[in-house]
Amino acid sequence: MSELKIDTRLWSYKARNLSPYVPGEQPQHENLCKLNTNENPFPPSPKVGEAIAKVLAQQADELRLYPAPESDGLRAALAELYSLDINQVFVGNGSDEVLALIFASFFLKERPVLAPDISYSFYPVYAHTFGIELVQIALEADFSISPDAYRQPCSGIIIANPNAPTGLLLSLADIRKLAGEHSNSVIVIDEAYIDFAQKEENGSDAEVSAVSLINECDNILVTQTFSKSRSLAGLRVGMAFGNPSLIEALTRMKNSFNSYPLDKLAQAGATASVLDVEYFTQTCQQVIDLRQALSAELMALEYNVLPSQANFVFARPKNGNASGVAAALREQGIIVRHFDKPRIHEYLRITVGTAEQNKRLIAALTALQTEAETAIN
Repeated sequence: MSELKIDTRLWSYKARNLSPYVPGEQPQHENLCKLNTNENPFPPSPKVGEAIAKVLAQQADELRLYPAPESDGLRAALAELYSLDINQVFVGNGSDEVLALIFASFFLKERPVLAPDISYSFYPVYAHTFGIELVQIALEADFSISPDAYRQPCSGIIIANPNAPTGLLLSLADIRKLAGEHSNSVIVIDEAYIDFAQKEENGSDAEVSAVSLINECDNILVTQTFSKSRSLAGLRVGMAFGNPSLIEALTRMKNSFNSYPLDKLAQAGATASVLDVEYFTQTCQQVIDLRQALSAELMALEYNVLPSQANFVFARPKNGNASGVAAALREQGIIVRHFDKPRIHEYLRITVGTAEQNKRLIAALTALQTEAETAIN
């Protein structure tokens, strides 16, 4: 078949000049060990399937009707979970849609939006799509975020926390500092991985989610997703928490594009997930334990591993040849993520898998290292 030629004559100027986000690949491979897109190694709560099956069995006829436009049942469950009012909760089709609505609702202004230079690569795509100036603030040498570097005029700040792909966590004290120093700007904290952060600070339990700050700081907006900690990447549900005025702006923007964002099955499944607190807590802890074990095994192989608070680790091979390691692993059916970008091209982002997947990864890396050392000798 000849290569398809794309005719862009009928495209808008905006469509012709877009630079779309490139997601992690979803390869089809027998016996694949897929550790490249930060999906949860555990299945969702069994109650999710039960809730969806119930809708299909008992309420299938209602699928001809539009779903609840504001997903009130799901929002109420999330509000109760976080001790919030329902008007402090917004939901959408995955956190990516929620983030797009945030860019349109709060960052379309004369001043730029600030973001880390090494972070979620969708942020520059959103900025370009909406014609927003994005100023990227360099991470420190250790890949941490310095709030002092953000002391400049802006329409808003967006930070992934824990950051991706580094996995490093910004403290609530630093987030509070950012909010106070930019009281006329929206501070967006993108918490896709927050449920894997260990709730310990100075040896005692402490909050790590910025949701705990929204009643104190009316300019903080927190986004989260069901894709990671709740194992529902295939269902596409995201949410935002913030001051009612911020939620109202998002609702207005949503209803100007798509007034029915979540279908009935997504609402039912997501609500069931929220209500199954025991399963959620248990699987999050299992991922944390697996992450710690994986980090220790990588360090034993002399990898430089950042102290991740996410469901992935960011690690530099002993010789810095991350691209070579990624290619060699691929030949064995093990897929990890390599970013061919300045400052991080010597690192691999490795999703925390099951104990069996992690064991297979470490065995492959050990063999590669042994081969390399034998070749040198």
